[in-house]
Amino acid sequence: MKSPLLDALETSVLVFDGAMGTQLQLANLDNKDFAMPRTGSALVEKLASSLNDKPLDGCNEILNLTRPDVVESIHRAYLAAGADLIETNTFGSTSIVLGEYAIEELVYEISFAAAGIARKAADAYSTNAKPRFVVGALGPGTKLVSLSQTTWDEIVSTYSLSFGALIDGKVDALLLETMQDLLLLKAAVFAAKQAMDERAIQLPLIAQVTIEQTGTMLLGTEIGAAINMLEAFPHVTAIGMNCATGPVEMAPYVRYLGQHSSRPISIQPNAGLPLMEHGKAVYSLTPSDLAHHQSQFVNDYGAAMVGGCCGTTPEHVKAIVDAVGGKPHSANAHWIMNRQIFNGFDFNLISEERAQAISLIGCSSLFQFQSYIQDNSLLLVGEKTNANGSKAFRDMLSRENWEGLTELAREQENEGSHLLDVCTAYVGRDEVRDMTTLLTYYNKSITIPLVIDSTEVPVIEAALKKIAGKPIVNSINFEDGGTRAHKVLDLCQRYGAGVVALTIDEHGMAKAAKSKSDIADRLISLAHEYGLPNHDIFIDALTFTLGSGDEEFRLAGLETLEAIRMIKANHHNVNTILGISNISFGLRPAIRQVINSTFLHFAIEAGLTSAIVHVSKILPENQIEPEVWKLATDLVNDQRKFSA
Repeated sequence: MKSPLLDALETSVLVFDGAMGTQLQLANLDNKDFAMPRTGSALVEKLASSLNDKPLDGCNEILNLTRPDVVESIHRAYLAAGADLIETNTFGSTSIVLGEYAIEELVYEISFAAAGIARKAADAYSTNAKPRFVVGALGPGTKLVSLSQTTWDEIVSTYSLSFGALIDGKVDALLLETMQDLLLLKAAVFAAKQAMDERAIQLPLIAQVTIEQTGTMLLGTEIGAAINMLEAFPHVTAIGMNCATGPVEMAPYVRYLGQHSSRPISIQPNAGLPLMEHGKAVYSLTPSDLAHHQSQFVNDYGAAMVGGCCGTTPEHVKAIVDAVGGKPHSANAHWIMNRQIFNGFDFNLISEERAQAISLIGCSSLFQFQSYIQDNSLLLVGEKTNANGSKAFRDMLSRENWEGLTELAREQENEGSHLLDVCTAYVGRDEVRDMTTLLTYYNKSITIPLVIDSTEVPVIEAALKKIAGKPIVNSINFEDGGTRAHKVLDLCQRYGAGVVALTIDEHGMAKAAKSKSDIADRLISLAHEYGLPNHDIFIDALTFTLGSGDEEFRLAGLETLEAIRMIKANHHNVNTILGISNISFGLRPAIRQVINSTFLHFAIEAGLTSAIVHVSKILPENQIEPEVWKLATDLVNDQRKFSA
């Protein structure tokens, strides 16, 4: 990516502006300033006539059309204070917010005008020694996707339209700020990429979440889940926080960002916590106090972009500029200061070097991050939320007992599952409808991350639009020569997901260890083409049942175990996964429990990192009678003894 902004960021701290709303409140504006102008484009004139001079009180974005001089003067005040980055006056420039004023048709026009106003001001203050940059900024709107107040498609449509207008207006970067819902944030990140792709341009994208005084985002999301999800998207250039609190309350989460984010950090606190005086919010943090805290964030936690949010003024920005502006920053612990990686990368790929800089290796739900790496254990994927393997699940699905299905998921969570494998494929039913309906419940109610299990590409894409955080998709293979695998990997890349890959090729399910390993090599290579790093690839070497008694399958367990060893030896950081219960398919439940437990024991020794299991049905060796354990061991390892 060719970006003067990133050129500047490589060498020094960049300072954002402060609050737009605070300054507009001081501008002595009246109702006529917030009324639709009677002249302008045909669309503006049409809307002005229909609104009949009704003031759009509270719609600061309309000022880009009615009082561009006021908006520009605020930009200039921050630039005069030394700000490197000014944000467009487009916090609510989406159809969702503007629709509340009956002007949703003006998204493009308002955003384009805002970009032009900011561009004019920034260009007036830019010099070779100190260039100034315009950041096209969009806020969270007033509806949350995770609460079904709006949809993924609506968010993508309006955010891509607004971002497109900002790009057309020559902004230098894009910003998502004050993000409160992880699913909405994901859709907006998706929309930013769509707007850039449509214009064949790459700009830096900064994503800032809001951490409330509770220590989480509005819906209960921990900061680790937000980082993990955002880092699944290579085009997210910087990650940060803004709004909700002052710098004191932000400090623990800024520290966490410094320890775990592989991207530059952007921090914009309020001027302290607001106090209500005479019905208005008053912010008491002084410019020198804010500058002191921002200096700490830069020097101790590696913040690279700092500025102010609600209640901050040009005086606050000047104090920050005097304290840290233009000074070198100590990169946060995992940010590789490498131009090739952060300022010249292809949006569609993620290099292994960049992948190695990622600290939070795992997946996430709306609420929490889940590491792939488990100390002295496996990553356990619950299997009961699967129509193919659970009669209870199928029965409740057929009755559309969504509350019961949610309770079934909670049971697996309480039993110790780290993830849930979710499959709604049931003959005679609409799989897309069932999957999206169920995930609406799971996204809001289940704390642990989800694995989308389907053979149908439309089902997978519909599911990815419903899940906040970073899920895993199960699965891909080469059964059809790779046609479907390409489609699924494209979805994983675009929506930010890991993938399970099965050792099946054009000849069917591989039986011998060498064949399984060879297919795994092909699958991993293909996943790399779509930018998935090793740690987001799960190879399932599969196994046939030992319950059939067929001579052909007596070595099924051994071949799978050897394949796991080979895959782990050949591919550093690639995960391995198995549906453990397949080894005992067709046998009685009591026997299955023992064989599954025994096979899992040997699979862990071979290098298995994760397993799809019914967690409560797995027994440790010391809870199985020694004679029974030996029989199961002999079966798994094909240690037959023949009579004389």
